[in-house]
Amino acid sequence: MDIIIVDDEPVSVTMLKRLVEKLPDCNGRGFTQSSAALAWCKQNDPDLVIVDYMMPELNGIEFARSLRALEGRDSTPLLMVTASADREVRNSALQNGINDFLNKPFDFVELQARASNMLALRSSQKKLANRALLLAEEVLEATKEIRAREIETLTCLGRASEQRDPETHEHIMRMSNYSRLIAQRLGFTEHECDLMLLAAPMHDIGKVGTPDGILLKPGRLTPDEWKIMKRHTIIGHDILASSSSPILKAAAQIALAHHEKFDGSGYPRGLSGTDIPIYGRIVAVADVFDALTSERPYKPAWDLDRAAEYIRGGIGGHFDPTCVEAFFDEWDAVLKIRAHYQEAIESPVG
Repeated sequence: MDIIIVDDEPVSVTMLKRLVEKLPDCNGRGFTQSSAALAWCKQNDPDLVIVDYMMPELNGIEFARSLRALEGRDSTPLLMVTASADREVRNSALQNGINDFLNKPFDFVELQARASNMLALRSSQKKLANRALLLAEEVLEATKEIRAREIETLTCLGRASEQRDPETHEHIMRMSNYSRLIAQRLGFTEHECDLMLLAAPMHDIGKVGTPDGILLKPGRLTPDEWKIMKRHTIIGHDILASSSSPILKAAAQIALAHHEKFDGSGYPRGLSGTDIPIYGRIVAVADVFDALTSERPYKPAWDLDRAAEYIRGGIGGHFDPTCVEAFFDEWDAVLKIRAHYQEAIESPVG
């Protein structure tokens, strides 16, 4: 264990260094200047500091105050050497971080007893700190495993949705990555952006409750059929909302809100403006853009310019202006995502 001796008298430093090195597994290091000792302590973590009270640069109390101000040195054991029996001095020393006193003139027995007690305390501190670190690592690993299982469950849900929807897997990947881009541009935290990426694929999970005759109908839906189709937002919300998972809660919000329109003409609740949850407003832009630029059994793909013009034309009507602006601010990244997740050559999944 590293023991630091701080005393302006070289003879005292040498004597104390020899004495502390007689303690089991202890290494002494001496300083005659308190500033040099503080500089060393800033870069290293001593197990015990023995400091003289009467010094010209900084006295023992001032040194203690300066040491305690260093990051991570608030619990370093401090033993002050003093010949003073003045209660006021000792009280001030205790108030400024000194843990114990070594009286002058001192002998090895007293030094060994006081230093050994403080080193035993230091050893316990280190063991507790190591145990806390080990527990934190174990919790982190357990959390990673839980998150991996959660993502696996989300993937399975997403695949279930894909089996009933004419949209392709590539569409799901593109729109979720577009959504993450928008969130990132809007200043979301890294955690919130990742949440968006994982939750967005669940936006149409409610279509598992939509009859095939309506979901896969190639022509225009009747008014009654359209009413049934619009219920997929509520079904999706109900499927996801009961979960305690932050990802599934965000997905429930998206499922319910991604067909709302900024001017209040959307569904299912006719919300408008910022009353629409921000995740829903983001996904609305990403989902519509990719749906327009993707080929489906019932329509050809639009070219990028036409789709971009449509999205811009929907500012303030269908879409939140800030979300649209964020989307086009990341246009180069949008094109990279689009190129990476190309549509399969085969017919889209039905």
